[in-house]
Amino acid sequence: MAEKVLVAMLMALLLGLILLNVGTRYAGSSLYWVDEAAVYAMVWLTFIGGSALTRLRLDFAMTLVSDRLSAANATRLKAFAHVIACLFSLGLAVMCWNWMDPPGIAAAGFDARSYAGDSFNFLYTEYTQTLEWPVWMISLVIPIFSVTMTLHTLANIVEEIGLSPKRLHPGFGSAEGVN
Repeated sequence: MAEKVLVAMLMALLLGLILLNVGTRYAGSSLYWVDEAAVYAMVWLTFIGGSALTRLRLDFAMTLVSDRLSAANATRLKAFAHVIACLFSLGLAVMCWNWMDPPGIAAAGFDARSYAGDSFNFLYTEYTQTLEWPVWMISLVIPIFSVTMTLHTLANIVEEIGLSPKRLHPGFGSAEGVN
């Protein structure tokens, strides 16, 4: 799974940035941009990791009700929970589409200033404070998350209702995860 590799890389990046920050501060010459880079690495790690954990069925769950149901009803309840998560991720994808407005920026000839003047959407004209990275590039993790989470919840629904066998995820125990 590509997400697991990306999560591992982001964790290594975050650790490296934190160690760099500690080392440079201890040496008395801290790098001001490292804090911001670590925050963005953590944001990406959170969204990509959250999506991967959904597919691995290692996301959090409250089993107070499902533990007291029959196996068939517990499966139905889990499928219903995946449907709700899928609806959430689809709604988030729609909001990201409206927010990032790909047709609008394309219609403006990818001229961010012209687009912002017409739409009052300044996403494409903003830059981060210290790294001066385009904010829209940092924000891309949200639509990526919504698309991957939608795919993962759909796969979980298909497995939960029995249209496909539940996959075992190597290194993570059974397909049931922690649920």
